[in-house]
Amino acid sequence: MTRDLKTTAELAMKARGFLVRFPEEVHEQIQKEHEPPFETLRIRDLSSWLWSSIDNDDSRDLDQIEYAVREGSGTRIYVGIADVDWFVPIHSPLDRAAAQNTTSVYTGVETFMMLPPALSTDLSSLNENAKRLAMVAELLISEDGAVTDATVYPAIVQNKAQLTYNAVAAWLDGTNGIGATEAGRQTLAKIEKSPELQAQLKLQDATAQSLRIRRHEAGALSFQTTELHPVMSPEGSVMDLATRQQNRASYIIEDFMIASNQATAGFLDAKGFPSIRRVVQVPSRWERIVALAASLGGNLPGEPDGKSLEEFLQAQLKSNPEHFADLSLAIIKLLGRGEYVVKMPGELAPGHFGLAVHNYSHSTAPNRRYPDLITQRLLKAAIEGKKNPYSPSELVDLARHCTEKEDDANKVERFVRKCAAATLLASRIGQRFNAVVSGVSRDGTWVRLSAPPVEGKLADPPRHLDVGDSVRVQLVSTNPEKGFIDFEMV
Repeated sequence: MTRDLKTTAELAMKARGFLVRFPEEVHEQIQKEHEPPFETLRIRDLSSWLWSSIDNDDSRDLDQIEYAVREGSGTRIYVGIADVDWFVPIHSPLDRAAAQNTTSVYTGVETFMMLPPALSTDLSSLNENAKRLAMVAELLISEDGAVTDATVYPAIVQNKAQLTYNAVAAWLDGTNGIGATEAGRQTLAKIEKSPELQAQLKLQDATAQSLRIRRHEAGALSFQTTELHPVMSPEGSVMDLATRQQNRASYIIEDFMIASNQATAGFLDAKGFPSIRRVVQVPSRWERIVALAASLGGNLPGEPDGKSLEEFLQAQLKSNPEHFADLSLAIIKLLGRGEYVVKMPGELAPGHFGLAVHNYSHSTAPNRRYPDLITQRLLKAAIEGKKNPYSPSELVDLARHCTEKEDDANKVERFVRKCAAATLLASRIGQRFNAVVSGVSRDGTWVRLSAPPVEGKLADPPRHLDVGDSVRVQLVSTNPEKGFIDFEMV
């Protein structure tokens, strides 16, 4: 009998050393948690502002909310980030459990939270119409997208409107309600009845665009990514494979989070504190990126150069948009994985090649990423003039562990989605597909279909194939239990 996908996901988690059930001591700690005494806290109360969040339709662990104000020719942006540290004291049972997994794992069939739902979807989630504690990143952004001033401080906030990416994007694009879910319809109703919320979204959209333009002029790379998401029946079987793509609303959040993460890193630097940075090193396979660009009419320099690569990507997006998602996948694979490293005071800042920035932390998702929770503790110590709660060796070990567990989480997510895809593709054996080579290693060669965006192994590949090559393949076999999807060249 074939295993159900939820069992498959749980076994995959255990095989990678993840906790799939919280220990009893965690449940005992949760029983003692309660809302903070807001009225006694000596911090800024910003709960009257029209804060809003934008996330996926099914998101329940809300990490950030946003608010914008015109200031002269620029805009002052406030990003409220859930104060998770308040509920998760360092070295407590909750903290030890979070430190073991370091991330929430989203398999598509089941979500394994880094923190128990009583926290991540309730007490420490910035839920609509609920007062919450937050760390606020405040940024003054000029008309040309430069961040001219930034600071971080604790505050009391209240999310006045929980919105969804697709519905906000539809409203901004003027395609109200097309294909909206129930959450989307609720979002559109909130927007339509509030002129102030409409003004907020327009201002946030315009400010995000100015941030984005400036980043890409500096060499930040433009990609078009597609995320595979299994659609499950109430009984737990796979009904379809849906895709999630970036849109105008998701770019707002992306741009604000990048700016906030830079502000956080800069704030810790200014206070003489270490920080955990998110970096993507200079690509080791630049020569393959150059060759891939040349095959498409591009001309990149011999040494890694972000600006030149971004110009090539923009040209391809305009001239060959139907191929851009495949090209994006290939370049992302060739850039290499991101990692967490420690930046000590006085050291040169490590860089993030893909974002073209040198000061970049992860700080905006503490409900679901452990590095963000570490950063929150460092921020609080810096603000309050207290001692760094971590030794240098602790931070180095934690950064390494977080990188390893992020890699493990990615492998679990890919595996479970391949199991789901193998289930649906079982009836399509013998069919032919357009694909792009997505990986080449000693273990084999992998391809990703253009539609549906499913990845599988290529049997007996020609030696000349490399990442980014376009191929025509035929599906020869699937194994839903092992997540095997095998193709051969046509």
